[in-house]
Amino acid sequence: MSARCRGLAIGPAMTCRGWLLVLATAVLGGCTTAPVPPAESPVPGVAAAPSTTPAPADLESGYLRLAGEPGTVYRLDPARSQVRILAFRAGPAARFGHNHVLTSPGFQGFVHVPPGGAALARIDLVFRLDALAIDEASQRAALGAAFAGVMDDEAKRGTREHLLGEDNLQAERFPFVTVRSVAIAGEAPVLAARVLVGLHGVEREFTLPVRIGGLPGTLRARGSLVLRQSDFGVKSYSAFGGLISVADEVVVEFDLLGEPFHGSPTSPP
Repeated sequence: MSARCRGLAIGPAMTCRGWLLVLATAVLGGCTTAPVPPAESPVPGVAAAPSTTPAPADLESGYLRLAGEPGTVYRLDPARSQVRILAFRAGPAARFGHNHVLTSPGFQGFVHVPPGGAALARIDLVFRLDALAIDEASQRAALGAAFAGVMDDEAKRGTREHLLGEDNLQAERFPFVTVRSVAIAGEAPVLAARVLVGLHGVEREFTLPVRIGGLPGTLRARGSLVLRQSDFGVKSYSAFGGLISVADEVVVEFDLLGEPFHGSPTSPP
């Protein structure tokens, strides 16, 4: 297999030679899509400012202090929770690529619910990009036909480089993804949360619905949001002049479970 084809995660029945033939046919057949230049990061015009979200150690110390104040602090449990990122194939030859699912096996997260109720709550979550699991078979199977097919180790390594490597999200340089609440409206079981998401050294604000349950003995929070990589100074991966690429939009889904926190420290993500 040539270096140009290795890691592209093309369909299992398509050989590298056949893949190149399809691409050549598309180009010679008059495809009008303009070539996309090699990925650059950050995207010009988008400033990469340092995140103001606390580092993991500072995050826990802040909630240790809140645990001694009125209200309830919940520590989110990674073993019983799920943070999942969905990345989608794109481009004129997208049908020869694959969608991808990335999951966070470990993270650090806390929620503080004061006596005044959810509108005064505080939420913080942090996880590492460089520790994400790529295209686990169980995750792909659970997502159905659009994610059908098992990725081998070579394909996973290629996907990790294309999505998290130096030309894209630069996970080694910007390892943390952070989420912190700005304001919360509504009443359980449905809240409207304004949050700041920190990624690639940039913070952007989103408003998303969050379904809450389990209170007061436990906490469960479920929701999702759509973000554009370009909003964070990242240009999506593309190959062969843009014939196959990763869509700018990615979906982040979360289902978080937490228990009351009384001050026992944990390891950072």
